[in-house]
Amino acid sequence: MSTALYPWQQQAWAQLQQHRGRWPHAILLHGPAGIGKIAYAERLAQSLLCETPGEDGQACDHCISCGWFSQYSHPDFRRLRPESMETEVVSADGDDAGSKPAGVAAKASAKAPSKEIVIAQIRALSDFMTLSTHRQGLRVIVIYPAESLNSPAANALLKSLEEPGPGSVFILVSHSPDMLLPTIISRCHQFALPVPGAALSLSWLKQQQVSLPEQFLAEQGGAPLAALAASRAETQDEQQELLRYLQRPSVDSALKIADKLQKTAIPLVVSCMQRWLYDVFSTKLTGSLRYYPRYQHELTVLAARISLPALMRILKTNNQRRAVAEHPLSARLLIEEMLLEYCAACHEPH
Repeated sequence: MSTALYPWQQQAWAQLQQHRGRWPHAILLHGPAGIGKIAYAERLAQSLLCETPGEDGQACDHCISCGWFSQYSHPDFRRLRPESMETEVVSADGDDAGSKPAGVAAKASAKAPSKEIVIAQIRALSDFMTLSTHRQGLRVIVIYPAESLNSPAANALLKSLEEPGPGSVFILVSHSPDMLLPTIISRCHQFALPVPGAALSLSWLKQQQVSLPEQFLAEQGGAPLAALAASRAETQDEQQELLRYLQRPSVDSALKIADKLQKTAIPLVVSCMQRWLYDVFSTKLTGSLRYYPRYQHELTVLAARISLPALMRILKTNNQRRAVAEHPLSARLLIEEMLLEYCAACHEPH
């Protein structure tokens, strides 16, 4: 398992190292998806467990503890995440999701794997928290994404955060800390990981042989890992078809596009629509855009055509669709409804 930091994380690493020797019992790492928060958390966990860390606080990668960590078998480390992530190498948002969990084998099940962290996972920490550590050092628990804790699991975790065992460090990773219980947030040292600068991100993307790095980086809001994942996605053709429709919407093409997109992951479709609508809204109000600079002319024309009340209405309904996008009753019907509503707004008289 590689836990090296990304180039844009060096400064944030140096900042967090100010806590060396007096680590808080719980750290909340937060920031946009697709910037490498999970890789940062894994490196921090390994470094806290390392027996001979370097002067910069990073793990040596050579001691017994680092060897255990790299083989997913460190007895003083636990990783909690939804069952649906257990076999993933890269998460849907582009963040490096680590890999298989330490000491845990995914079980085959007829049921769809849970997308939540459940209370049984928190309860399983009880013995781990009370036993002595194997190397007389810290015990570390990484939890991500923290907003996937369901209500019973969140309340159970809160008890552990209120009365942490000696030598225990919790590292919570969140894309959306506003979705966490305020009481959990209040018991954590919050540490923000920002979106890296465009120059550094573009340099890194070019090293990964990404074609059109500027385009992908803009479309992913400046998040380099999300841009890398998008550049390698098998759904690029479908997304381009959607963007062509959004430039020139019509009822007939809405039905055809919905048919082509019904097998595409609905969160991706809805997210693409949300980014497009954000740029229409931003262009209308400020004349600037964020995600699709290559379509500046088309977005300017659309911004002049759509009334502000209609635009606010479809922005609101698409935010609501995002909440149910993981489990739509009918993918095709959801996409049809979304595209037809957009078409109607574009042709609605002022």
